[in-house]
Amino acid sequence: MIQPNFRKYLTTYATLLCIVWILSSCGRNAPPEPLTVSGAMTRQARNAAAENAGDRDPASAEPTATQVPPKAKVAFDPSRHSLDLELVVTELERPLFVTAPGDGTDRLFVLEQPGRIRIVQDGQLLPAPFLEIEAQVEDGGNEQGLLGMAFAPDYAGSGLFFINYTNSDGDTIISRWTVSATDANLADETSEFIVMEIAQPARNHNGGMLLFGPDGYLYIGTGDGGGANDRYENGQNPETLLGKMLRVDVLSPLEEPYTIPPDNPWIEMDWIRSDGTTVDVRDEIWAVGLRHPWRYSFDRVTGDLWIGDVGQGQYEEVNFSAATARAEQPISALNFGWPIAEGLHCFADPDECSQEGLIQPVAEYEHTGHCSVTGGYVYRGRAYPALEGVYLFGDYCSGTVWATVPNGNGDWTTSEAAQFDVRISSFGEDAAGELYLTDLGEGALYRIILKEKE
Repeated sequence: MIQPNFRKYLTTYATLLCIVWILSSCGRNAPPEPLTVSGAMTRQARNAAAENAGDRDPASAEPTATQVPPKAKVAFDPSRHSLDLELVVTELERPLFVTAPGDGTDRLFVLEQPGRIRIVQDGQLLPAPFLEIEAQVEDGGNEQGLLGMAFAPDYAGSGLFFINYTNSDGDTIISRWTVSATDANLADETSEFIVMEIAQPARNHNGGMLLFGPDGYLYIGTGDGGGANDRYENGQNPETLLGKMLRVDVLSPLEEPYTIPPDNPWIEMDWIRSDGTTVDVRDEIWAVGLRHPWRYSFDRVTGDLWIGDVGQGQYEEVNFSAATARAEQPISALNFGWPIAEGLHCFADPDECSQEGLIQPVAEYEHTGHCSVTGGYVYRGRAYPALEGVYLFGDYCSGTVWATVPNGNGDWTTSEAAQFDVRISSFGEDAAGELYLTDLGEGALYRIILKEKE
């Protein structure tokens, strides 16, 4: 017979052994929580996505004995991944651009070429336009109309936005507007303030994009004036604003149409022509040598600039300007080459085609089956980690979308990512970094999604 004290000792010892076994077993055999759940995300999945964007779920700071490291991010691979389109809204009239105000409302603003700005809210197209200026917009040419829109960086407080359109004379107008004081879904139609007017000698190559850079300045892409073959010799002419990327301050002071940023590259510099003569360069100019920059964007993480520049008859190109390079070397070297070169190839007389000092495109494609590049965005959303850091751009006619990714050797690799039955007039980015596409042909707005190939 076991004595009571000895029985008590055995019971206590057995209990301790059981606890040790349970803890040890849990640590070895507990299955990891899956990273994804249909229609939702676990904490690990949220953390993995948040770490890619420099954020983290505060709840994950709780120490646990069984926490499992997140799986390594899967990089975009055309053999494993494919892009698809998810319809957002239809019944748009010639949509040319989509953007977001960044004011916390999760609204999308879509430009219609005839002169209207429409709002998409909660997946629905609001019936009343945000702004309607058809009476003062000339959209008779394929590359005319209401072409660009940019919200001021402080839009949530200031209510200021800027648009780019061709007026009844066919000239480029860049103007500032204010949202209504009583309705966030309506612009004040009496508030237009002209920022800049640029005479256009032809109906095409009007550029049209407006974009605030990380520096708070407005970047304005202008075409070479139209016609063909740089007929008006603007691409390499430093005395005109055509065929350029302009950089101006439109926010201080507001009483002035614009001022010149003090670090614009040409303020204290002259242009030396091939014959040795010097020319004073327009202070607004930030870069030269563009033909028809149809959509450009800043990477919201790195500050790198990507430009889709429409070619003449053989090659379409994507240009790139790294933020780090701009900080380390004079940006007066920003010459994208038109009309000396088209893509990576000589366009001018081969005997007079020195490309020394020109910025070479990071991607190009031929016209066979294609016609006109539409610049896109670097993906920085959270829905598709495999797309992180991938630049997407497309072709207007063929509906082809390409993906450009760094190859680890300081260069880029571009591959076809999708083929859609759409007319890609523009890409766009919402406040969360998710990407969209406008279809000029069917008047539709799509969200770009990523799928695993079966």
